[in-house]
Amino acid sequence: MANFYRDLVAILRANGFEFLRVGKGSHEIWFNPTTHRHVTVPRTTKSRHTANDVLKQAGLKKQF
Repeated sequence: MANFYRDLVAILRANGFEFLRVGKGSHEIWFNPTTHRHVTVPRTTKSRHTANDVLKQAGLKKQF
């Protein structure tokens, strides 16, 4: 099974998101100061559906 975390973080950083803090369990909170959006990213993102849902929450297009 693939791990989409690294690619997901690279896409978020390229679109202006910054790591804000560690969330509960294996989750991280990312923030975009331009759009004022918060996104919850699971460090164990193994599903392309979950990765695309995070991108949707961030206001970005599907990329997986």
